[in-house]
Amino acid sequence: MPTLPVKLYSVFFKLLLKHRLQNLISISPNHAQPDPFGVSTRSDESVSPANPSFTDGVATKDIHIDPMTSLTVRIFLPESSLSQSQSDPKSDRRHSSHNNQSPDLTPKNDNPEPYGGYAPSPRRNQRKLPVMLQFHGGGWVGGGSDSAANDFFCRRIAKVCDVIVLAVGYRLAPENRYPAAFEDGVKVLNWIGKQANLADCCKSLGNGGVGNRRVNGVELKKGSGNSSVQGRIVDAFGASMVEPWLAAHADPSRCVLLGVSCGGNIADYVARKAVEAGKLLEPVKVVAQVLMYPFFIGNNPTQSEIKLANSYFYDKPVSVLAWKLFLPEKEFDFDHPAANPLAHNRSGPPLKLMPPTLTVVAEHDWMRDRAIAYAEELRKVNVDSPVLEYKDAVHEFATLDILLKTPQAQACAEDIAIWVKKYISLRGHEFSY
Repeated sequence: MPTLPVKLYSVFFKLLLKHRLQNLISISPNHAQPDPFGVSTRSDESVSPANPSFTDGVATKDIHIDPMTSLTVRIFLPESSLSQSQSDPKSDRRHSSHNNQSPDLTPKNDNPEPYGGYAPSPRRNQRKLPVMLQFHGGGWVGGGSDSAANDFFCRRIAKVCDVIVLAVGYRLAPENRYPAAFEDGVKVLNWIGKQANLADCCKSLGNGGVGNRRVNGVELKKGSGNSSVQGRIVDAFGASMVEPWLAAHADPSRCVLLGVSCGGNIADYVARKAVEAGKLLEPVKVVAQVLMYPFFIGNNPTQSEIKLANSYFYDKPVSVLAWKLFLPEKEFDFDHPAANPLAHNRSGPPLKLMPPTLTVVAEHDWMRDRAIAYAEELRKVNVDSPVLEYKDAVHEFATLDILLKTPQAQACAEDIAIWVKKYISLRGHEFSY
């Protein structure tokens, strides 16, 4: 059973959350006009400012990626990204021999604050890290990519998984109801692809003297006169919008989706859209997803939904209020595709095309059975879909502020890393599970 402090905190947590949800319902009726810009974080929640220095092994910064909405991302860059790439050691020897120079044995990370700001220093053969797109929890109405709890969790994941984490600050309800949060998730995935293409374009344009090249219908020719043309094309492609951290260190062909609570619902939707897009999404490729106690529900209650309806933190009555704030009044249905992944009206690709999916569930979470059922359906069609069930655990046991430093939360992050590395490690460095 959960400890006494957890039980006591759960009581106060549910009272405060219920009061908050009821207030939002009273001041934001369903017929009110939505706010297209929206909010991605609440003013009454504790937030952590971005820090572009590697003070604890991870540098962070915030980016407002959509001028028309409040959609943001927080990038978590682990310090391991500054080490030299080991993917092709022979290339370094060839490079040194060709230039008749001895190998550079200077340590690559001898500066405690190597970036000193937002732009990385140019380094030869920089290491490329997988990208993990993270969607926070909060019952659709709270949380935030910059919340203190989410910041701590994403830093931990970036270090143990050795990935660049992009925490998505999607628009919250009730200012923006379904499908705003889901569309924001897809928008960020497309933004990553755009960033990769812009970086490749700028890199290609920077290689002068390699022959004529045609970019977007404009021919680039060898010679010194090419520089002015190159400059105009770079401007046309929006080179000033290239995100330097991603351009220098991200490998979008190894992209993982990670959703926490209601963020799990978003991650699963984004995974479906990625499957539908296929090669149109290149160079981004979603290779796996992690659903941490997803916020699933349905009209026909499961055993856990009956027995654990009054469980800790997010019980069923409180969760129902959250769904009322998220789904439009005319679409309110627990078998809505956003709520029930196995609903009869679920659209999109067949389950057999879904990426490998790791599901994390807690023993004392009333939503656990539906998450397990979804994993079982994926396994029936030969999708790698294991379930990690944690005993004596509650909903958000690895991401809630007071539980973040527990051994169980640390173990969960490490278990996720073991499984994820099967799909993001370079060939020859895979981990078994």
